[in-house]
Amino acid sequence: MPRKRATYGRKKKSSVGPVIGGILISLASIAILSGIGYFGYIAYTRPEVDEQTMCLKTGPVEIKALLIDTTDPVTTKTLTDARNKFKEEMGALPVGGLVEIYGLTDVKGELIKMFSGCNPGDGKSVDMWTSNPRLQQRRWEDAFAKPLQEVESGLQQGPSGKQSPIMAAIQNIKLTVFDPYKTLDIPKKLIVMSDMIEHTDLYSQYKSGNDFAAYRSSPAYADFRTSLDHIQFKVWYIDRGIEKFMTVAHPNFWAQWVQDNHGVWDKAIMLEGVNPSSTPSGAKS
Repeated sequence: MPRKRATYGRKKKSSVGPVIGGILISLASIAILSGIGYFGYIAYTRPEVDEQTMCLKTGPVEIKALLIDTTDPVTTKTLTDARNKFKEEMGALPVGGLVEIYGLTDVKGELIKMFSGCNPGDGKSVDMWTSNPRLQQRRWEDAFAKPLQEVESGLQQGPSGKQSPIMAAIQNIKLTVFDPYKTLDIPKKLIVMSDMIEHTDLYSQYKSGNDFAAYRSSPAYADFRTSLDHIQFKVWYIDRGIEKFMTVAHPNFWAQWVQDNHGVWDKAIMLEGVNPSSTPSGAKS
């Protein structure tokens, strides 16, 4: 009986490899398309920036205004302390935050605009995949950091002024800096670097001292009254060595003034050093 020859069927080619390859290609394609979609979405949804101010066109995320009293001389010691506090405040400003800095003059309502712009963020604040960190760093330095350094180094001793119209200056800043953004629910802060001795032809603390009732009965009350709603108020005090303005009664007067105008009183910080003082003309009682 003849032996049956053993038969071996040909092995079927496995279909697993091509299937896995197809899956991997599909996954890679999905990943690429997802990446393109993500970066496209980020670019599309990124808020537009005004190239002049470096502020978002939708508005700032915070507003910080500084009023620097340059109507009287300030010592080097006090200026050094002020510069240190200035650096701290600017360092705490978030990306997209607006800062405006003004110098006080002895003319009611007249201000010297020293700086205005938003913090665009430095190179560390942007995504390397969707932005150019080096370009962003240069933009931050040119539009924000360097101009602020110039303001800081420009804090100099001022000549004695005939008046010190602090209230009128605050009113002007409120109208020009804060009011354009009054519909935005964002932090709003005002810092005043001054001896805070109000002196104008309408009202003078050299004559009335810290009596808030005397201020309320003066023509200045109606003229300088302004709405400081939701604005946080802070003072960097310049010490003039005048006894009646060295007690808590003086900052309490300003706290009452801020609250009377519906603002939010934060605090008063005394800057280092005692500065020269001179009684301006018409200030004697």
